[in-house]
Amino acid sequence: MFTEAMGQVPAGVGVVTVKDGRDDVGTTVATLMSVSLDPPLVLISLGAESYLAEVLLRRDRWAASLLADGQQAIASRFATPGRPSARLLLAGVPHHRGTHSEALVVDGGVTALEVETAQVVPAGDHTLFIGEVLGVDYVDPVKAPLVRLRARYRPVPQ
Repeated sequence: MFTEAMGQVPAGVGVVTVKDGRDDVGTTVATLMSVSLDPPLVLISLGAESYLAEVLLRRDRWAASLLADGQQAIASRFATPGRPSARLLLAGVPHHRGTHSEALVVDGGVTALEVETAQVVPAGDHTLFIGEVLGVDYVDPVKAPLVRLRARYRPVPQ
């Protein structure tokens, strides 16, 4: 019942990526939020047992790309269990490496941030990563953001 209740709340959809040595790891998130303006801080919530959470405990710098309507396939790829390297998931998709984080940044979304973890907070079966924004790679205010609502990806009406 709790999951269904929270599914009534629209959430922006993004992809969080981190460079882990020679590999790139990433996952789809719907929990990116602003925490503070000074300093600029954001928060993501990841399953405590997830591989990405494990990697973020070792690697402080990461990227968050907030997706736009039309990028549902990217969100689905990064949400699939047992997914391959993030580089393979982005094959054929415009992207670049962030200058601050070296993480993969998805192009064509509504915005992308590069972040350095400032605080890690255990929270039930999840881990909250609060990070200071090192840079904003781009902002596209014209595109409609991709949102997850009632278990489906949806565009925000313009």
